Amino acid sequence: MTPNQLKDIIEWDIVNWSKAIPFWERYGNLDRKKLKCLELGGRKGGLSLWLALKGHEVICSDLDSPETDAKPKHEKYNVTNSVIYQSISATDIPYKNELDVVTFKSILGGICRNGNDKLKQEIINEIHKSLKPGGKFIFSENLKSSLLHQFFRKKFTNWGTQWNYLDYSEIEPLMSNFIKFNYTTIGFWGAFGRNEKQRNLLGKIDNWFEKIVPNKMHYIVIGVAEK
Repeated sequence: MTPNQLKDIIEWDIVNWSKAIPFWERYGNLDRKKLKCLELGGRKGGLSLWLALKGHEVICSDLDSPETDAKPKHEKYNVTNSVIYQSISATDIPYKNELDVVTFKSILGGICRNGNDKLKQEIINEIHKSLKPGGKFIFSENLKSSLLHQFFRKKFTNWGTQWNYLDYSEIEPLMSNFIKFNYTTIGFWGAFGRNEKQRNLLGKIDNWFEKIVPNKMHYIVIGVAEK
């Protein structure tokens, strides 16, 4: 994968969030036959691009169709024949036992903003419903992380007081309906970067620093769940 491809797939905080890809590939078994995939919250279609480049059939979706923002990126890599665009709410997915893969990156906090915790399980249940038996839910999401993260997000991030960050203790209970679930947590300093240059530098520091802090203090969870 080229650096430009990685940038277009991950979009921001690339050093840390790109660690999801080898984890997904390790546990997702994505290099077999052509798969039917759904990206939720895919406004710019980064994960749809990744799956299409692997030869899969992809539904790139958001609450409003992401075609305007995502299609130019997909055209850039000549994968538009593998991608369709749909308006889909993660709380009401119009598929049942149909999909091989459902994926998202950092959408729970926004959908469940202002403390709407019950929607977290509703979304995961909708994903489970939409997957075929043996289908994979592949995701990465922001974690609540340390008190330092919580303070700085509320102080310096426009949406910090509204965003419903996933707590470390919520991860396993949310996935209890799946027969298998593998996950890891990563990152600490990268979340404090104010621009992409800073985030990449801090992400490189995290390559070693994240190994010496507790998992519940990391700010990203990466997971693969099997129905």
